Amino acid sequence: MHSSKKVIEKTEKYGAHNYKPKEVVFSETDGIIVKNPEGEEFYDMLSAYSALNFGHGHPELIQAAKDQLDKLTLSSRAFYNDVLGDWMEKLCEFTGKEMVLPMNTGAEAVETALKTARRWGNLVNGIENGKQEIIVCKDNFHGRTITIVSMSTDEDARKGYGPYTPGFKVIEYGNIEELKEAITPNTVAFMMEPIQGEAGVIIPPEGFMKEAYEICKENNVLFIADEVQTGFARTGKMFACQHEGVVPDIYVLGKALGGGIIAVSAIAADSHILNVFTPGSHGSTFGGNPLGAAVSMKALEILERDDYPKQAEEKGNYFMSKLKEIKNDDIVEVRGRGLLIGVEFKEDAAPYVEKLIEKGVLAKETHERTIRFAPPIVSSYEQLDEALARIKVAFEK
Repeated sequence: MHSSKKVIEKTEKYGAHNYKPKEVVFSETDGIIVKNPEGEEFYDMLSAYSALNFGHGHPELIQAAKDQLDKLTLSSRAFYNDVLGDWMEKLCEFTGKEMVLPMNTGAEAVETALKTARRWGNLVNGIENGKQEIIVCKDNFHGRTITIVSMSTDEDARKGYGPYTPGFKVIEYGNIEELKEAITPNTVAFMMEPIQGEAGVIIPPEGFMKEAYEICKENNVLFIADEVQTGFARTGKMFACQHEGVVPDIYVLGKALGGGIIAVSAIAADSHILNVFTPGSHGSTFGGNPLGAAVSMKALEILERDDYPKQAEEKGNYFMSKLKEIKNDDIVEVRGRGLLIGVEFKEDAAPYVEKLIEKGVLAKETHERTIRFAPPIVSSYEQLDEALARIKVAFEK
């Protein structure tokens, strides 16, 4: 087995440098525990940005994958497979929507939502093709395709990738007046994250989401919720929109949908929206593959059966209350919902991340000053306490 040092050297030598990972090598995992090649143990408090709500290697998810591997892994959408319909039905029940369109990654699901909105605007609302406008929020993070970086306000994500895709308007996150002003007869959709994860776990003002949804309804504009990171119990509700009783026109889903085992994403909407697609107008070779569908179906079953939203809410409240007890004048704020928590510092948070790693806790700074904590929802209170004891040592002056 390679040493951590060798693994890092080889990865840096042969891989493009579009990431700057923390110098921890994962070689074995169990639940919320990660081991490096040297056998050192760490508590995973990032959960692969919420893809690992179930922890690493949940036995039932692994079993579902193994069972399906022996039968069928890929049909492409040129043919039917015997798992996809059941999975689609289950996801429709989950979201209360009539139809789903499966893809693989979160970014693909976002692209699919954007294509849906533009096509719907043209075919249903009669907006001239090429004139469709979509409103998004400042500091958004929806992925990294050319179109998505075109609507980003993060210069690192945008620099050098022009010409940019037109058709987007950016408003301040949580500013209802700006949303009203941005809507024109050509507006087809407003897309937002119910909580901005990458921006530093930013929660919009109370009532914003509900009011935004109502404004969209009044103006015949689609309300799209990017729940890729917040969905499937992470914030203490099955979907973060539920904190304000909002059911979006389009759910954008990913990450935890694949159980942390395989990339599964989708959008969910009613038929009057998704019926804009006709054969050949959109697709994906691996989207809806039976292996992903089988694992995802088991993931949905576990989320419901073991009441993950309630677990995330209770454990999140506990975890946040303990973080708030930590004495450090550098800490500006501890905020979050459920088990999506941000600790904001006055200055650069990276040195604190290094201290956490030294103490065996894995988290990462975002937007330089905020450390995001998103432990697996399966974490036990004993594990949370042990992690918190280490966090306290790392954070206290």
